[in-house]
Amino acid sequence: MIKAGVLGATGYAGQQLVSILTNHPEAEIAFVSSNSYAGEKFSDIYPQFYQICDQTLLSTEEAENAICDVDVVFTALPNGLSFDIAKKAMAAGKKMIDFSADYRLDDASVYEDWYKTKHGARELLSEKVYGLPELWRNQIKGARLIANPGCYTTASILAVSALVREDGLIDTGHIIIDAKSGITGSGRKKDVSLLYSEAGESVKAYGIAHHRHTPEIEQEVSKVAGKNIMVQFTPHLMPMKRGIFATIYADLNKNVTEDDIYDVLGNAYGDEKFIRIRRGMCESRFVVGTNYCDLSARVDERTHRVIISSCIDNMIKGAAGQAVQNMNIICGLDEGEGLSGLTIVAP
Repeated sequence: MIKAGVLGATGYAGQQLVSILTNHPEAEIAFVSSNSYAGEKFSDIYPQFYQICDQTLLSTEEAENAICDVDVVFTALPNGLSFDIAKKAMAAGKKMIDFSADYRLDDASVYEDWYKTKHGARELLSEKVYGLPELWRNQIKGARLIANPGCYTTASILAVSALVREDGLIDTGHIIIDAKSGITGSGRKKDVSLLYSEAGESVKAYGIAHHRHTPEIEQEVSKVAGKNIMVQFTPHLMPMKRGIFATIYADLNKNVTEDDIYDVLGNAYGDEKFIRIRRGMCESRFVVGTNYCDLSARVDERTHRVIISSCIDNMIKGAAGQAVQNMNIICGLDEGEGLSGLTIVAP
């Protein structure tokens, strides 16, 4: 059995991770931690886990001391808080899967510029791997430090990568990503703007022209394309609990049909366990509670553009499910272990 430790277990992504791990046939939870609720039972914070996970939550300091007793460390912590933990995990020879942005960007100076935080573990960036299995599975297999992608980035990168890997298919200088997220994408925190009476019955764009996921998307898509790619990324907050819906617009360089675009998607992801290519249009509700990314496509002959829709559950494929998918890979298990079927835990 794989012994796993979960830091930040009481956040939305953390509790979803606990849910998946409690049902994983090859893993067991060695400890859960939370600074906000240290000393309390996990099931007192999330009562649906009563008699499923009644472990007492450790403080972050206690969790760091317990790292030596686990095989895999999951850090579902805010940006900037995992540097010392990663150093200890690497020194102890453990595998670590980090949910934050702390290791996603290859260049520490780019991280510091976009996140306004000093990078506290620059020396670890050379051994981290960006944990998007559908693109970097072979690199993930031998890695010890996995930078688990975010939810907006997962939906966006998977869609755009299929297009840019086909040389000359689209104008790579004019890619637009219009993305929407459920409220849980902002995390479990005290924020007036996320209250139901503030966010309900309303839609808003935010981070326009400077959202922090932009360099992450550009970095990974550029690797696939083999050249520098810039995108126009605009996120929106939607009045729903969970889900990501990204619509990607790109100008076509070639006269192609919709069937041709579906061939492109099939060539890229036809054999992937957790990508579903839909002829009918995607909806966010179709992926809630799953680790799937659903993709669908249309060609607008009038404007000579391709439009790709990409949907994921931000808590699963966009966070905890993808983390377990990465754990399965680095531990030599079947990639889908513990991730089949529907897994819905409130919110």
